Amino acid sequence: MPASEVLTSQRNDESFDTVWDEVVWRGLVHVSTDQAELRSLLSGAPITYYCGFDPTAASLHLGNLVQLLLMRRFQLAGHRPLGLVGGSTGLIGDPRPTAERTLNSKETVAEFVGYLQAQVSKFLSFEGDNPARLVNNLDWTAPLSAIDFLRDVGKHFRVGTMLKKDAVSARLNSDVGISYTEFSYQILQGMDFLELFRSYDCVLQTGGSDQWGNLTSGTDLIRKAEGASAHAIGTPLITNSDGTKFGKSEGNAVWLDPALTSPYAFYQFWLNTDDADVIERLKIFTFNTRAEIDRLAGLVATEPFRREAQRALAREVTSLVHGTGATEAAIAASAALFGQGELDQLDASTLEAALRELPNTTTIESTPVAQLLFDTGLAGSLSESRRAIEQGGVYLNNAKVTDAAATLAGNALPGGMAVLRRGKKTLAGIFIE
Repeated sequence: MPASEVLTSQRNDESFDTVWDEVVWRGLVHVSTDQAELRSLLSGAPITYYCGFDPTAASLHLGNLVQLLLMRRFQLAGHRPLGLVGGSTGLIGDPRPTAERTLNSKETVAEFVGYLQAQVSKFLSFEGDNPARLVNNLDWTAPLSAIDFLRDVGKHFRVGTMLKKDAVSARLNSDVGISYTEFSYQILQGMDFLELFRSYDCVLQTGGSDQWGNLTSGTDLIRKAEGASAHAIGTPLITNSDGTKFGKSEGNAVWLDPALTSPYAFYQFWLNTDDADVIERLKIFTFNTRAEIDRLAGLVATEPFRREAQRALAREVTSLVHGTGATEAAIAASAALFGQGELDQLDASTLEAALRELPNTTTIESTPVAQLLFDTGLAGSLSESRRAIEQGGVYLNNAKVTDAAATLAGNALPGGMAVLRRGKKTLAGIFIE
């Protein structure tokens, strides 16, 4: 089942009185405008809300997934989502804490807009009574002259207030300072909210809590320009319990594009979640019910060695992003690598993605297995390699290697690959030229 078809099986948890109560329980509200008003608003007639995604890269990442799933939860409650991909704000980028961004060309940003619009579309429904709509802020900023921008929008902003925003003050106190270009970003984001309020009666914006200054730029602008109230929700910045940054694998961002982070690597990232973090991740990133998450929390406490919560998390999130077919292929690859499935039955691209995540080497068929153990770091010397083979602890494609002089000849899997294993759990990938 493709990822898009997963939408049809998604439900909000009926054990909660309102969708607001559910998102609060799931830990998705770090900061917001008036909570009582938001609860009432989200419990009433359908509203229009939006979240923006700047095309500063060719793919969205796990931080963006938090927003996409929050948008989907509100849509399931009957509200109307606007997915904004910032063709204009992407040309600038929101201020980073320590340095100016490298600006991409207009052509690159336009290309990124297309990629991100396709990704956003996978997580929202464009059918039914409250279909999603994609918008691009370049449509209303490109025709606007600098004079009109300053007269109609800039006049509502006070420099003193802008200087107090966290993202701005952090840069002002850094060695690099901040350019007027990035300083003006909050005005552009505020203008987006005003435009969507006027065009679609949009009254709620969601985003990360690190964007709170930009979110409130919009609510303040709507109040000043229209005399109306609007709302904002800032989701928490997710961190691991050990203090390391969430959303990184081997130091690299975990992307939603399978060409940048393979479904296998994506699945493994979630499977490796620490016991201390897995329940929070289930709440935020899955549509599992409160009852099911409570059941898994009990298993984490009593039988953590089974890692059932991690397997549920990995399966659910990988299916959400890549579809159940890619998820099943990743699970099959994981099992086969450790001798619990047939390696030659795996899809070649899935196997290659799995082996790229392991220590690996590229070689020729005549290379001795003993040499490969050393080349991939599974043994510290050739003599250690030969001893490991003689002791019966080395496997090539899950078949025990008994001859210390054995080579790869005749043992390649489809696609010219092989799996080398020492003991039960130490693996390496071999790519044959």
